[in-house]
Amino acid sequence: MTRAVIAMGRKKMALLNPDFAKEMEPFGEDSALACFNCGTCAAICPLIYEHFPRKMIRYIQIGAKDLILENAPELWKCLHCGLCTQTCPREANPGEIILELKRYVVANWRRS
Repeated sequence: MTRAVIAMGRKKMALLNPDFAKEMEPFGEDSALACFNCGTCAAICPLIYEHFPRKMIRYIQIGAKDLILENAPELWKCLHCGLCTQTCPREANPGEIILELKRYVVANWRRS
């Protein structure tokens, strides 16, 4: 397994795990890797909060588990309105990915 560390500016560094997307499979739909981060979901999201859900999907893609758990409260702000899923040009289903992340966080919150 290849791991890397990324500097986050003034924030702390994050451990990256490129195999993390496979670890997410038991928690739901495996479509995060289909996303190419065009930003359509972030543009249509009524939350308009720091590129949500785009940012969370990117965390899956790069395997930033720590950042997912750190930003977990953002997941529960999702209205599940479906706008991101309806407008995704890659049919990556961002709404389902957010539900998948919620399941992951609930299963792992005590370990963090």
